[in-house]
Amino acid sequence: MRSRVVLYTWMVRGHLHPMTQLADRIANHGVPVTVAVADVPSSGESRKTVARLSAYYPSVSFQLLPPAAPARSGADTADPDADPFITLLADLRATNAALTAFVRSLPSVEALVIDFFCAYGLDAAAELGVPAYLFFVSCASALASYLHIPVMRSAVSFGQMGRSLLRIPGVHPIPASDLPEVLLLDRDKDQYKATIAFFEQLAKAKSVLVNTFEWLEPRAVKAIRDGIPRPGEPAPRLFCVGPLVGEERGGEEEKQECLRWLDAQPPRSVVFLCFGSASSVPAEQLKEIAVGLERSKHSFLWAVRAPVAADADSTKRLEGRGEAALESLLPEGFLDRTWGRGLVLPSWAPQVEVLRHPATGAFVTHCGWNSTLEAVTAGVPMVCWPMYAEQRMNKVFVVEEMKLGVVMDGYDDDGVVKAEEVETKVRLVMESEQGKQIRERMALAKQMATRAMEIGGSSTASFTDFLGGLKIAMDKDN
Repeated sequence: MRSRVVLYTWMVRGHLHPMTQLADRIANHGVPVTVAVADVPSSGESRKTVARLSAYYPSVSFQLLPPAAPARSGADTADPDADPFITLLADLRATNAALTAFVRSLPSVEALVIDFFCAYGLDAAAELGVPAYLFFVSCASALASYLHIPVMRSAVSFGQMGRSLLRIPGVHPIPASDLPEVLLLDRDKDQYKATIAFFEQLAKAKSVLVNTFEWLEPRAVKAIRDGIPRPGEPAPRLFCVGPLVGEERGGEEEKQECLRWLDAQPPRSVVFLCFGSASSVPAEQLKEIAVGLERSKHSFLWAVRAPVAADADSTKRLEGRGEAALESLLPEGFLDRTWGRGLVLPSWAPQVEVLRHPATGAFVTHCGWNSTLEAVTAGVPMVCWPMYAEQRMNKVFVVEEMKLGVVMDGYDDDGVVKAEEVETKVRLVMESEQGKQIRERMALAKQMATRAMEIGGSSTASFTDFLGGLKIAMDKDN
């Protein structure tokens, strides 16, 4: 029996889907591959999600790893004061036992590829004696930052530094306030300490696969390979294997309606707005966006998700939400006044296909890395409106270093971007000379992304190098 590669991730779309894309690419080279999925947090749809992916990717097998006992949902076991982020890291770490048992049940496992959020799985790999690779689903610049932050020495916490610039090797200067929220907490907070300990876990990886390509982030890639973010320590072997981008599966009826509408629009005339699967925009903000779009006079396609309560904790972002009640959320008469010029979808849009459609001319995005790569591979300029986690860092990289978008100002002031700003930035990207320059830069980025994935391209060569490290064991089983 040929040796198998096991990929280990968790039940969140932004991590599960790129890992599945990686698994599919490995399988296409004739390597048996299984994606082991930690069911944390459980959404109640885990089995359906895995079954759907199994149907779409028949060459990849999937294994759902149950959450560690005892369950946290019972009244007697739940801790109302527990921090959701610390709980999540602890639950993922506790899944190591299920991962270890599963790997041991297989006849032969050549390697473990571990999602960076499941980095404590490196301990399981060491226990099993199986070579481990880390898969970083965000950009190389973020990876360089996370490797370096634990060794930074500062007299004050990041949260006290405001807009002061952090100079991280290989990375464009980042305002301290653009770090993930957890890093802006006081250094004595448990959440901050848990995050730094997690970053230290990343540094244990001897090899890292990153969903990027060298042309897009040359400085960060070189810095990591040279070991600059953590001086005096061995540099991880870096494999740039991206952009790994796949089409959204499901929602066929909504997909067809959406694409038919786009078919009727002129080339590069539509502004597409979508803030990802886990972001939440308050009702007040939805109204400001609507007014700005109406005033801009440009055509638009807008995926609106139902808001969550303002006082809901961050884990609510990961839970499924029903369709948005558009009539009550948007200004009175908005849908009628913009009928024909705009299309509002009450939840879901086939993002990859929308971005690749000739009618799409700009993308208002939360700057999740998957969405960023989808825009790059489609050649669509971005209006960056980060929501949480590393998205503010991505905004810096996209706008300041890659020159592939502009910032939607005001998101970090009083929390509400005004209609005037929405109108201004839509017009800037769609009409101005600066917008033209960004489109030209994006066209080059698209071309370089395509080249990276072609035979002889940088990412294809890097992926082949990764597979070459598994070749001896695989040949042995032939």
